Amino acid sequence: MATTAEFRPGMTIRMDGELWTVVEFQHVNPGNWRAFVRAKLKSLKSGKVIEMRFRAGEAIEPVRIETKEFQYLYHDGMSYVFMDKETYDQIYVSEKQIGESAHFLKDGETVKIAFNGDVIVSMEVPITVELKVVETPPGVRGDTATGAQKPAKVETGAMVNVPLFINEGDVIRVDTRTGDYIERVKAA
Repeated sequence: MATTAEFRPGMTIRMDGELWTVVEFQHVNPGNWRAFVRAKLKSLKSGKVIEMRFRAGEAIEPVRIETKEFQYLYHDGMSYVFMDKETYDQIYVSEKQIGESAHFLKDGETVKIAFNGDVIVSMEVPITVELKVVETPPGVRGDTATGAQKPAKVETGAMVNVPLFINEGDVIRVDTRTGDYIERVKAA
């Protein structure tokens, strides 16, 4: 066990059966009252940020989290297969554990996976990815001033709303957190 005196940004603790990361903290000593620690904690499960107050010196349960880099190999219909870049071991991860960004994973993409023992705690997918547009209806000439968008299917099978000037074969940059189009990537 540890105490609140050992709080550090990025530290992971177990509270009420869930894992939380300390985002920031402040030790407060209000005059003749008892000292306390005000901390912002982020849930590793839901990503929700809460503010908590702890008594100064209160016992907390720190958790050791190990983060490793993995390479995305393929989707076998049931789960996503990743390979450890150091040991070449393969692991199977469900779509639920990855979240919505699973639809934007391209073969060979590098992700960071955080483990608590053998349990996957969180997965960090790159914030932006470059994907090729494989199917989209042609844009109407002269209708570019309105900022209108059309659906486009990218190489991973995901659908992204893109501006009318995007054509099949174009490479676009997509935000994996929201699934939004960012920009067209210029050919090298």
